[in-house]
Amino acid sequence: MKDEKLQKALARMGLGSRRQMEDVIRSGRVSINSAPATIGDRVTIGDEIRVDGRLIRYKAENEKRRRVLAYYKPEGEICSATDPEGRPTVFERLPKLTHDRWVMVGRLDINSTGLLLFTNDGELAHRLMHPSNEINREYAVRVLGEVTPEIAKNLTAGVMLDDGMAQFEDIKEGGGEGVNKWYHVKLKEGRNREVRRLFESQGLKVSRLLRTRYGSISLPKELRTGRFLELDKKDINSLTDLVSLRPRQDTGLQGTAKRKQDRIKDKPLKARRDYQSDRKRNESTRNYTKESSRRNTNDKGNRQRSDRPTDNRDRRSK
Repeated sequence: MKDEKLQKALARMGLGSRRQMEDVIRSGRVSINSAPATIGDRVTIGDEIRVDGRLIRYKAENEKRRRVLAYYKPEGEICSATDPEGRPTVFERLPKLTHDRWVMVGRLDINSTGLLLFTNDGELAHRLMHPSNEINREYAVRVLGEVTPEIAKNLTAGVMLDDGMAQFEDIKEGGGEGVNKWYHVKLKEGRNREVRRLFESQGLKVSRLLRTRYGSISLPKELRTGRFLELDKKDINSLTDLVSLRPRQDTGLQGTAKRKQDRIKDKPLKARRDYQSDRKRNESTRNYTKESSRRNTNDKGNRQRSDRPTDNRDRRSK
């Protein structure tokens, strides 16, 4: 049975990135067969791996079913598993996994929308995000102002940002009238707010940003805001081909899950309300419930008070 490096195995099983797993190993939080693990250790089927004392169900790379989700991120959600400020996150609407976890491929800022990919294969996520693989990302961008031929030339030739040179692979007009016009741009990396910062370097402000493609996967037309679709074997293999990963026989949707997905494609689910609307609606419902409860309590008290004088008068008359 072929073995593999511990940090790679932990990342592949969705516990975090390779770098994060190396830090976890160095801190002494990982053990193999009851012995403390070190960087460079290798594991195979039959090894007992524990992280913080919790047993990790190890599977060989070719045994685990590879899954990928396409999610339509709405505005207002953050790309993080948790948020100390209590803001909604993109993970809250994903299906739950048993003994596994979803790994996000890239990210979008809180004000951006569009395609986000998630996978349970940490190695696939790592390769799709790594700059050396130059995976194309496409965006539809609404810009306040006009992108002149000179500005377009600057943006495709390269602009110096705070964290180094950046450029669009391509930029095309996408329609619109007045001061707000749409453009379609391509990038081969995903630095923080890179699309917005490139336009800002030319004195332009992005008012809307929608990711329409990541690698070989385009935002499905039948996918609505706040919803997800699970990719089939053909689409997943197109992603693995981009980053030179071997395909797996047990990949994507099967059986009942595939038939259910096909029905959703034929009859798409409605877009989900954004969290702000949900919160306002829930707050209104709570306020209405409290007001109704207060009124019922007052009405009950009034009835009781109206009864008492009658009883007292009855007693005095006797």
